[in-house]
Amino acid sequence: MSKGVLVDITRCIGCRSCMVACKSWNDLPAKKTTFSNTWDSPGKINSDNWTVVNYYISEQDGQTSWRFVKKQCMHCNEPACESACFTHAFVKTKEGAVIYKPTEVDKDYCVGCRYCMIACPFGVPSFQWEKSFPYVQKCRFCYDRMKDDLKPACVTACPTGTLFYGDKEEILAEAWDRVDKDPRYIKHVYGEKEYGGTSWVYISDVPFEQIGFRTEAYGKPVTNRSIPSLTWDVLKWTPVIFFGWGAILTAMRAYTKRRAQVHDESELYAPVDPKE
Repeated sequence: MSKGVLVDITRCIGCRSCMVACKSWNDLPAKKTTFSNTWDSPGKINSDNWTVVNYYISEQDGQTSWRFVKKQCMHCNEPACESACFTHAFVKTKEGAVIYKPTEVDKDYCVGCRYCMIACPFGVPSFQWEKSFPYVQKCRFCYDRMKDDLKPACVTACPTGTLFYGDKEEILAEAWDRVDKDPRYIKHVYGEKEYGGTSWVYISDVPFEQIGFRTEAYGKPVTNRSIPSLTWDVLKWTPVIFFGWGAILTAMRAYTKRRAQVHDESELYAPVDPKE
């Protein structure tokens, strides 16, 4: 059964215990960043920070509210990163995690093309720019723990119950149960349908666009279709275009060749003027 996490933004207090747990379990270094110049809040996901908690100031009904939002890989149902990777270094597991191929040796499949970074609609995969032999890194959903029926490290560290881990159907049912019972919540579960659905879903009492979520693309609401399915709408015509255009070029070549032959023959058998 595919797993997922419900993030209830109303419960997050910004303690960032999830960030510490993530670094501890995955043996990630702690260092300052130029983005925020602090140790505890790097502000932006990168190759050494697979999850971050940032704060947002929201204006609603004339009141100013602070909200803390945890961000990490969304582990899409149909991952754009997996689809874009021509070496198939990323795989979507049956448990719901999007990871490098299961063994450490298989990381060599990554050639550093960074197509996955371009394809991801959430801007998650990050390149190890400082390494001599770099890879693309991101949250692995604690797949090693998941296989042993353990919760992800960030979920176990959360002291306020912001993160609810379970089967995908279970977390969606829990999300809508909370939304329907409490009028504070926005009537929307972010991640249920966005870009084909994700394993991490969010509920909030303030509009998602005010707390850093992508709700529009090119002036329109984000699509509910997965990125790979949108890509296929174009790629499926590639054979038709290839063979069709090839047939057209072949026909044009035959036509021009025949015209050239006719022209040469007309000059060869043209009557000669006796005066010349």
